[in-house]
Amino acid sequence: MPAAVSLPMRQRIVAAAVELTTAEGWAHVTMSRLAERVGVSRQTVYNEIGSKPALAEAMILAELDRFLASVETAFDRHPDDLPGAIRAAAGGVLELAQDNRLLHAVVSATHGADTELLPLLTTHAESLLTAAKVVVAERVAPYDVALEPTRLEAAIDMVVRVVLSHVMQPSGPPDETATDIAWIAARVLR
Repeated sequence: MPAAVSLPMRQRIVAAAVELTTAEGWAHVTMSRLAERVGVSRQTVYNEIGSKPALAEAMILAELDRFLASVETAFDRHPDDLPGAIRAAAGGVLELAQDNRLLHAVVSATHGADTELLPLLTTHAESLLTAAKVVVAERVAPYDVALEPTRLEAAIDMVVRVVLSHVMQPSGPPDETATDIAWIAARVLR
């Protein structure tokens, strides 16, 4: 029995949608094609996922889970060094982004051609930003940071948004960018 068959139905459908999107583009993803790929009825796909926009969000959130797992690991490795944890977390996220086929499919779409997913990472990224900020805030909480809560929240927001900006449009190697982000964060968090 293949490993994919042992996954819950929703995960199998989302994984199939990612495969189709990266291979052929979002415009070619239909509930019928997903049903065929997963080996279920079209109605099952609708029951598990809902609409195509809900599928798009599920795909993005599934990828976000992978990125946030990297953040969790980075903070676990640097329990006494907040700038080090931020550097490792940013570096891990940027490394994952560098080779992420779904992210590349979304970001490389050109005007008029399959850009429906792009707003989920840019102008309509509220759920993505919220989830990332919650995880980072939880991981920062144990550190001794001498900032009032609203300033700490602003610092976390800044770090998350800067990392996301570099995910969308890298300006240098992940390691260098992560070092720069950690340097800035260290100055703010003093």
